[in-house]
Amino acid sequence: MTFLFNRNSHFNLANLATFFNIAAGMLAIYYLTHNNFFAAALFAWLAGAFDIVDGKIARKYNLSTEFGIQLDSFADFLSFVIVPTMFIFFAVIDTKELMLFTPLVAFAFIYYVISGLRRLIQFNINAHEGEVEKYFIGVPTPLGAILLWLVYLVWLTGLINENIVLISMIIIGYSLNSKLKIRHP
Repeated sequence: MTFLFNRNSHFNLANLATFFNIAAGMLAIYYLTHNNFFAAALFAWLAGAFDIVDGKIARKYNLSTEFGIQLDSFADFLSFVIVPTMFIFFAVIDTKELMLFTPLVAFAFIYYVISGLRRLIQFNINAHEGEVEKYFIGVPTPLGAILLWLVYLVWLTGLINENIVLISMIIIGYSLNSKLKIRHP
């Protein structure tokens, strides 16, 4: 079991938490495609919990490596970019595409995914093993996912329509690569 605390093991404790993040994200997608939004939301939030845990474990046990940094960003792309956009699509937009302005639908989803991917790539380029900056520049993808979740909850109340959801996706997507300074927890 020494591999769990070996920095050079791809299956160390921090990376295992990241793999659980990926598994939870995949299960969220499974439930989204089966219109079980409650289960999908539970697994999406579980992915978020594993994302918090992996970083804490990596710092506490000095397990941060280049492999772990890359793995974490791939997990974040799945759980905090792809899952939230699929959630919005299946829970809010699905079957209404023809009633909405189709170019806006396509742009909102493509823009958010590209913005999330760009943010994660830039984060990896700037990241250094074992270092944690005091501030994020731009909204981190987990926070972007939470903001999309809040948009979804407001949509459920009937206070906003699908077009506002799409515009919100574009604004949140923009904020991922903005110059906003967000304090690192």
